[in-house]
Amino acid sequence: MTHVVAKPCHGCRYTDCVVVCPVECFYEGEQMLYIHPDECIDCEACVPECPVEAIFYEDDLPEEWREYIEINAAEAPKCPNITEQKEPLADR
Repeated sequence: MTHVVAKPCHGCRYTDCVVVCPVECFYEGEQMLYIHPDECIDCEACVPECPVEAIFYEDDLPEEWREYIEINAAEAPKCPNITEQKEPLADR
């Protein structure tokens, strides 16, 4: 199992979660962040850091956002890894 970044991240892309990740499993897309499912160790360090509550344990993902499991798995490998905090889209 893994953690998943869901719809609330779309369009805001806060990176508070990125700096606490011990395995650097976050990837930066144009509109949101993604968690690489093969790299996440389920430590949950990122969950309380997300100001828009967009990160969920896969089993706890709300039904309407279940598609984000596949979206994260598909998009993370295509995007650059992110390890440092950046200005969010919401503040631009």
